Amino acid sequence: MQLKVAAYITCYQDEESANRCIQAIDSQSIKVTYIYIVDNSKKALLLNDNNQILLIHHYPNNIGIAEGLTKALEWAIEQEYDFLWSFDQDSVPAANCLEILLKTYYQLSQQDNYKIGIIAPTPSDPRTNKVIEGAVFFKDHFLALKHNSSVDFYECDSPITSGSLISLAAAKTISPPCVDLFIDGIDLDYGLRLRQKGFHNLIATKASMHHNFGSPIQVKFLNKYRYIQQYSALRYYYICRNHSYLETRFSQGYYHFTSLIRRIKYMLLQIVFIMLYDLEDKQLKIWACLLGTYRGLIGNISKTW
Repeated sequence: MQLKVAAYITCYQDEESANRCIQAIDSQSIKVTYIYIVDNSKKALLLNDNNQILLIHHYPNNIGIAEGLTKALEWAIEQEYDFLWSFDQDSVPAANCLEILLKTYYQLSQQDNYKIGIIAPTPSDPRTNKVIEGAVFFKDHFLALKHNSSVDFYECDSPITSGSLISLAAAKTISPPCVDLFIDGIDLDYGLRLRQKGFHNLIATKASMHHNFGSPIQVKFLNKYRYIQQYSALRYYYICRNHSYLETRFSQGYYHFTSLIRRIKYMLLQIVFIMLYDLEDKQLKIWACLLGTYRGLIGNISKTW
């Protein structure tokens, strides 16, 4: 079965990482036809196009991940591809990653009425040696699903965007990623909407990918060492806004109220971590958490930071 695959990368201000990701995609045991790139950098990156497979679109105004992915999906559907393989620039898939994803897809799609929306590799962060888990929506919030390496694949609601092999037959059945989300929560929203349409989203455990997830630092909190993420004020804003918006709106009945309480608790915890561990822009980051949470809870996601 010959399947037509294109790749997509969101790039931003990091030429080295972007070229490393391009090289990893171009070195796959099964080749993609083209790599559609949205470069949101202020100055266009110098990207290596040794095999003439890059389609580069430069947006110095920064259209974000959500709109970039939307443009790539529209292009891939118009060009009649079967799949779009989506990446952030700081990901490096193993050389046989795409081969395993397609093999798993083909085997499972032979089952009666088993429709696959997304099939994704197992991403791990080489800096922390931790698997970056997919998510499930449980009652009033998105919850990380514990990785299960004892099986060939398992289901979740939302794999992370990077590394996700998106079935374009499935993508045609739902609205594209919400561009107002900009840079956070896009995977949570898109994956869960595919699930609600009856599609299965899978993590393939034998397909591996390195992915630098955020900016982790190790801290001691309540006499226990743990990793926490440090972000810019802009990222704190979008994380608090988008997750508050999505979780309160996917929650039903009584859980809508518990979700609201949970988001406020999350905001307060982030403020504590900022006060304890951030070295700069503390006041601005605290304001970003407060403003983002407020706008997310009232449903105002059209307001940018």
